[in-house]
This record gives sequence, structure tokens and C-alpha cells, in this order.
Amino acid sequence: MSSKEITVPDLGTVTLHKRKGNHNIRLSVTADGNVRVSLPPWLPYQAGITFAISKASWIESQRQHAVRVLLKNQQSIGKAHHLYLEPSASVSNISSRLKSTQAKVTYPTELSETNPKVQKAARLVAIRALRSEAETLLPKRLNTLAAQGNFTYKNVQIKQLKRRWGSCNQSKEIVLNLFLMQLPWQIIDYVILHELAHTKHLHHGAKFWEELISHVPNAKDLKRQMREFNTDIMSL
Repeated sequence: MSSKEITVPDLGTVTLHKRKGNHNIRLSVTADGNVRVSLPPWLPYQAGITFAISKASWIESQRQHAVRVLLKNQQSIGKAHHLYLEPSASVSNISSRLKSTQAKVTYPTELSETNPKVQKAARLVAIRALRSEAETLLPKRLNTLAAQGNFTYKNVQIKQLKRRWGSCNQSKEIVLNLFLMQLPWQIIDYVILHELAHTKHLHHGAKFWEELISHVPNAKDLKRQMREFNTDIMSL
């Protein structure tokens, strides 16, 4: 993989990555507002820049959203953690650590809680906390629901996904998003059973919904409720 950073008027620094296996240009905006473009190895970097410029309005809307979602001292993270943002006169650099039920960021007193670098550290340690919870709790819950519903699956992985809560392939390998740990348990169970239903019906046709609703009678209502949540760190 090769990459390049180019400064673009009105967009700032755009990071471009060429990845094997990519067939399309993909655009994303990180939590701290940075623009990332992933493109096929055979495309020139300028094609990625042109694409980013064409999506300037979307990029701005994503940046505005990122500014609004500020992580706060003592906010809850997932099911068991709390985030602590602590200024300290004895440190010169920002540091973070995950211990027991605490996700802690320590930063110099001249910085504020809303400083982008403090927020970036907070986001990263919050994701570590969510991953820790997800890797502990979600495989167990998946196993329980599979046994109750007479489903079989090959294995499960916990990943940080951007647009999906989970997936299941034709080999019955299931992936669950670590951001599920921010959702109510009834919706987590809905997502898990959704993917388990795919082990029998790898589509969203009538038979799939018949299977899912037999295990989750209010499945379509829960699907609507999921629109309230994002696959990202949520400010509470």
C-alpha cells in the first residue's frame, strides 16, 4: 500500500491511500476532521483529490458533526466503563490508560477538555474500552442466542465497523461491531439474531424475515429504533 498527503484549498490536508483489492474510490472523515481517501492502486492520486473536492459539502457536514460530538469527563462508555478527562500540572504530554472500569486521559493544564488532541486521545481510549467489553460479552451472548434458536455458526470476530452493525458470510462467519456495546441489550440481541438468521438465509427476502421474526417478534420495530444510533462513539 502507498500513501500521500496533499493540501487542498478549503479542505486542508487530504490523506490518500492506494490499496490492493479496491475497485472504487472511498471517502471518509475521521473524528478529528481529517479527510481520508482510499482508491485503487491503478488510479492516479489526482483522481482521489478530484473526488474529495466534489464531495466538499458532505465533508463539511461530517466535520460539523464531529465538532458537536465531544466526549465529556465522567461520561459512561459502553456497559461498564466511565471516561475520565483529568488535567495535571505534573505532565507535559497527553496520555491515556484503560484500567478496570476506567478509561482515563491525563493532559497538561494549559489544554482544555475540548482540545482536539485531548478529544482524540479520549476517543481512542473509549474505543479500547468498547473493544474490551465487546470481546468479553458479545461472543458469549452470540453463543447463548445461537443455542436457544438452534443456529450454528463457524466463528465470530469483533471489529470496528463504520457503516454496519454486523455481517455474516456464506461460511457462517459472523462479524460484530464493537460499537454495539453502546446500544440497549434488546437491540444488541436483535443484531445478533439478525446475523444468525443469515446463517440460514443469506439475503433479506421473505424467508429471512420469517426466520428472524420467529425469534424476535418486534424485529421491524427494533430495526426502526436502530436509526437513533450511530456506528461511532456517542456523546451522552
